[in-house]
Amino acid sequence: MSDTQREAPVLAIDGPGGAGKGTISRLVAARLGWHLLDSGALYRLTALAAVKHELPLDDEPALARVAADLDVVFVADNTTTRVLLEGEDATTAIRTEQVGDAASRVAALPAVRQALLQRQRDFRQAPGLVADGRDMGTVVFTDASLKIFLTASAEERARRRHLQLREAGVDASLSSLLKEIQARDARDMQRSVAPLKPAIDAIMLDTTRLTIPEVVDQLTELLTERGLASAT
Repeated sequence: MSDTQREAPVLAIDGPGGAGKGTISRLVAARLGWHLLDSGALYRLTALAAVKHELPLDDEPALARVAADLDVVFVADNTTTRVLLEGEDATTAIRTEQVGDAASRVAALPAVRQALLQRQRDFRQAPGLVADGRDMGTVVFTDASLKIFLTASAEERARRRHLQLREAGVDASLSSLLKEIQARDARDMQRSVAPLKPAIDAIMLDTTRLTIPEVVDQLTELLTERGLASAT
């Protein structure tokens, strides 16, 4: 890592799926003009590539090679980030529940996590980075300038996901989504490598009853108070 990278501030946002990390991270990065790392997308892309190439999700050596050689491009615009895998648009495909479940399994494999570690750290560039994931503050950026652990009740996260799917025209069972979220939480928290947990110095933020703009405002205020961003 270069000296410039070491000096670039990092806002590490961790938490379970459905807590709002992705949307909030993108909005904070856009407001500050910082770079964005959606680490979950890298694991989802690895899982999608494995499924595409018909690789078993427990074949750790093969999955590690897939992770190391991912042909991925992120194309950001004002409202979203398009993700290209092997030249094809995978933005929608990586957000399905099937790929999310597969990504959770893939992320539990130590060799896969190691293969993606340096790739994630390379996103740290001036003027700063907003890093969204499950181990950003505990493993990837242990020296992050500000660490946040976003959470929300499983019921609220299932409700949000159900609404997203309905708006996208996808029929889904709320009770099934709740069970999937609870199972994924348990798997993420109990895995032997980089389990989902708050960093010791992380600020806990429950978004169950907060709006997205309220959370974005809180995070930018925290960064401003620490001298890491200018008041907006």
